Amino acid sequence: MTVDSTMSSGYCSLDEDLEDCFFTAKTSFFRNTQSKAPSKNVCKPVEEEKPQAPTLKEIKQKIDNYNSKEKNCLGMKLSDDGTYTGFIKVHLKLRRPVTVPAGIRPRSIYDAVREVNLAATTDKRTSFYLPLDAIKQLHISSTTTVSEVIQGLLKKFMVVDNPQKFALFKRTHKDGQVLFQKLSITDCPLYLRLLAGPDTDILSFVLKENETGEVEWDAFSIPELQNFLTILEKEEQDKIQQVQRKYDKFKQKMEELLRDAQGKPG
Repeated sequence: MTVDSTMSSGYCSLDEDLEDCFFTAKTSFFRNTQSKAPSKNVCKPVEEEKPQAPTLKEIKQKIDNYNSKEKNCLGMKLSDDGTYTGFIKVHLKLRRPVTVPAGIRPRSIYDAVREVNLAATTDKRTSFYLPLDAIKQLHISSTTTVSEVIQGLLKKFMVVDNPQKFALFKRTHKDGQVLFQKLSITDCPLYLRLLAGPDTDILSFVLKENETGEVEWDAFSIPELQNFLTILEKEEQDKIQQVQRKYDKFKQKMEELLRDAQGKPG
């Protein structure tokens, strides 16, 4: 599996729409249980029948059709044994910190460095926010499963969290809504990419937390929980200062209005 990537970075107010901004260490892994407005993003469990395996001739036709539409020289290549290789892009939408070896900067998505044996690096751990909606481009095979894609992404970022904490979703558009469907760990993303074609507006892949309802605090280590508290305390102080500045401005404005009104006929 080879990797290329693109990314934007920035800051996000806690009051802004989380879908349109990026997380840094300032932002929280907590989310409001109620949205300010109805969300257009809908995550629906969709039961789909497994299609019959295509013949070699059908695969070749699909690949030829796919490559005729691909404009970025990222076409698929068919092997004699019927397997094929190609590229997928995965959007990272992780709301919570990930765990990395302490003292080691998490791998930048721009870096292309050698593989690291994380278990042999250090036993100490720390937490880090990955940029929200960074994009990783992966070169995979038609036999590469969702489970292998997740493990490969975590390894590239030097993330030592259990891969079961994460899930890969396919994102599609229908009737003006953005729909997310969680993929099985045995699904093969490249086959889905082949069926949908190269247009990422029709189909794209998103790595998210494997949500099971409430946050399972027992799944986090003591250092992780302590780091969460430190982040929350920092955010609390920032929020207090933000509110204080807001009311200081209101007070200043009212005092200015009162001074201007003095001496004027009532």
